[in-house]
Amino acid sequence: MNRDRTTAEAPAASSTEERDIRKPFREEGPADLRLVPLAVAAWVAAVCAVGAAGWWTVTGVVVCVLGAAVLLTPASARWFGGASGRIGVGEQRAADGAGREEGVAEGRVRRSASGGRLRATACAGVLLCAAAGATSAGLHAADLRRGPVPALAQEYARAQLEVTVTSDPRLTRPRVRGSESVPVSVVLNGEVTRVERSDGAVHRTRAPVLLIVPPGEGRDEWLRLLPSTRLKVAARLAPPSHPGDPFAAVLKVRGAGPPRIIGPPSVLQRTAGELRAGLRRATDGLGPDARALLPGLVVGDTSRIGPELRHAFEATDLTHLLAVSGSNLSVVLLLLVGRPGRAHQVERGGLAPRLGLSLRLTAVAGGALTLAFVVVCQPDPSVLRAAACGFVVLLAIGTGRRRSLIPALAAAVLVLVLYDPWLARSYGFLLSVLATGALLTVAPRWSEALRRRGVPGGPAEALAACLAAQAVCAPVVVVFAARVSLVAIPANLFAELAVAPATVLGFAALALAPVWAPAAEGAAWVAGWPAGWIARVARTGAALPGAELSWPGGWWGGLVLALLTALVVLAVRRLPYRGPVGVLVAVVLLLVVVRPVPLTRWATGWPPPGWVFAMCQVGQGDATVLAAGGDAAVVVDAGPDPVPVDRCLRELGVRRVPLLVLTHFHADHVAGLPGVLRGRSVGAIQTTGLEEPPAQAAFVRRTAAAARVPLIHAEAGERRRIGALEWTVLWPTGAAEGAEAATARGGSGVGSRGRPVGFGGASGGPNDASVTLLVRAAGGLTLLLLGDLEPPAQRGLLRAHPGLTPVDVLKVAHHGSAHQDPGLIRAVRPRLALVSSGRDNPYGHPSPRTLESLLAGGARVLRTDRDGAIAVVGAGEGLVAVPGGG
Repeated sequence: MNRDRTTAEAPAASSTEERDIRKPFREEGPADLRLVPLAVAAWVAAVCAVGAAGWWTVTGVVVCVLGAAVLLTPASARWFGGASGRIGVGEQRAADGAGREEGVAEGRVRRSASGGRLRATACAGVLLCAAAGATSAGLHAADLRRGPVPALAQEYARAQLEVTVTSDPRLTRPRVRGSESVPVSVVLNGEVTRVERSDGAVHRTRAPVLLIVPPGEGRDEWLRLLPSTRLKVAARLAPPSHPGDPFAAVLKVRGAGPPRIIGPPSVLQRTAGELRAGLRRATDGLGPDARALLPGLVVGDTSRIGPELRHAFEATDLTHLLAVSGSNLSVVLLLLVGRPGRAHQVERGGLAPRLGLSLRLTAVAGGALTLAFVVVCQPDPSVLRAAACGFVVLLAIGTGRRRSLIPALAAAVLVLVLYDPWLARSYGFLLSVLATGALLTVAPRWSEALRRRGVPGGPAEALAACLAAQAVCAPVVVVFAARVSLVAIPANLFAELAVAPATVLGFAALALAPVWAPAAEGAAWVAGWPAGWIARVARTGAALPGAELSWPGGWWGGLVLALLTALVVLAVRRLPYRGPVGVLVAVVLLLVVVRPVPLTRWATGWPPPGWVFAMCQVGQGDATVLAAGGDAAVVVDAGPDPVPVDRCLRELGVRRVPLLVLTHFHADHVAGLPGVLRGRSVGAIQTTGLEEPPAQAAFVRRTAAAARVPLIHAEAGERRRIGALEWTVLWPTGAAEGAEAATARGGSGVGSRGRPVGFGGASGGPNDASVTLLVRAAGGLTLLLLGDLEPPAQRGLLRAHPGLTPVDVLKVAHHGSAHQDPGLIRAVRPRLALVSSGRDNPYGHPSPRTLESLLAGGARVLRTDRDGAIAVVGAGEGLVAVPGGG
């Protein structure tokens, strides 16, 4: 468009600008969907071919090519056009009776034949794209089966390998397996270029692999590696755990020392690494959340984001902000081209006209920014996906013509799938495409509908974008997460207020860091405010009791949610009195999310009024709660995960924890400690004296110190009381005496295995050092909490306390395992026996033999894997156990 034409159209544009904004899609006509079937065909074919056997892929490609060849023949064109041509002749002959000319019918037949050729060609194009997608996927999959690496992986052999790093190193997520915490390892992708077998044979090859580095002193050096760095590693090879994994083998690196570098990274990767490191240095002085989040917002660097913050982003469906996405690029390019619909005009917005850039230079500058974005964020598949989707969004911003953007998105999908067919099976890729497509097609129409109902333009666009993206993405999230976030839309709306300033200022800090560190720190300090706002939005949303709704996972669960979403959209369009009904739905949703305790108790019966003791459902672990009056409770153990214990305490209305008892340091009892501390005042944490496993004991010390909560050791015989709640520590006995005696003899009080001597004479390790409590609650209710005591310690408990009398409630030891002392069960003769165990756990807990023994003694047995959380109410004849809590 030249300047004269733009000037001539300026008055008309100014007078119709509001109308143009209100009805952009109506003036452009229907969306152009011609490239969509081609992209979908290539995508589906790649999905099928990536995990299929080679001969199936070859067969599929041959069938598609032969089908396309048949469709391109004249006979197929005549067949496609024959039906419509005959219909046209019949209609025209009927019209001839009314006096119309025969030539019109012949013209219609010719047009029908031309249309038949087009339809046949379109179908042939779909088959050819499917063949191309399958061919690309087949070739990439063949790379995983070629060369010596897959064979060595099948043998679990050891070898010396030269590997080129192809991704940024990352840490595995901390998790609990049984009673142990799985160590956090360094993981990175690489490409093996040379293999030296144990027999001395040397092979040159190219095979993608996944490296796993165990924790150790060299972890920091591994985390600083850049893509294109060449390493020499000694490793044991193993096959991938899933057939569809995009690597030929898993390399489990031997030793925990620093990496052995035999080739430096490329200049481009060094430059990108220095820029990223400069951004991290510039953010060092920020608060914990802003310091962790800002590099993730700008360049996708999530190395500082801890499990709690990550879970908050997952619960609120804000994880797209932690990964490199097209929105990152769009925000920066928006500064260059200005607001939508004006980048093609001379009177356009943004920085380009103020810098004197012509339209062509603006396009070049946009391309340069895109290239810089890819380089700094590392050109891995997720970044290329983000750049492609961001480019499509940029077209929408620049031209305002959404009709032409669906073909652009389809073309981007087609090129990316052919370039990297592994993307076809990536949930991230699917979510990116769906979200971008929704923003281009659904969001404008919904925005227009909101404007017609009086919603201002800016809020209407933001709300429509969030609604559209959530509607198309939620069914996919359900497939792999088995949950629906009820706070995703408001969380995204509030977070969106700060995304643009945080991203722009973060990129400014990134650019300034190499040349002017103080200015970079200043930009990062300002960017820390919006970044901190986003983190607070995520944490606040995730802390709400009803933030997430459990939903059946897998593709069937996703299909059900998609159908339900479609029904809701149709109902909204046809529902009378939509305003009042919408307000009512919003109020109900707010109550479901906030879940006021009185209302929740009235609606669900949980927690029951007057509850005295509760056993939380935390999976394969322990977390129990003793009511101490009002919003206070004594918590015994924290379970394996912070999320379920936090949710349980919120449902019980617990805000103050005068004492948290950790019976022993196994991960399934202490790993959930941050969940107990989250948003509550905790007076002290009491632990056993045996600090094993050492790593978990250190974790408890670090977490307590960070929360400024004192640690104290439990001692046998000590008595405590809070209101009507009182308890006595029965076990472990003799720890202090044994340690003092050993010290008096000149020893350290620590056994040969690093264990304090004298723990009741038991030798079962941490389990037999469990703090055991005899509790008397309101109304005279008695409870015995055994931790994870094994039979030797259980017999020692009976010897130390021969007067142990029957109790009302028994917390069965060690998740109801088969290792129980029958004498202890007979001595305490519980009326209620409660077992905390995880669904489908691999240990067979609770043991049928243990359950039979408890039932034979007259106990009613409840278990969290079947009954959910369990609450105990009343005492004496009024003793009741209420199952079914969350």
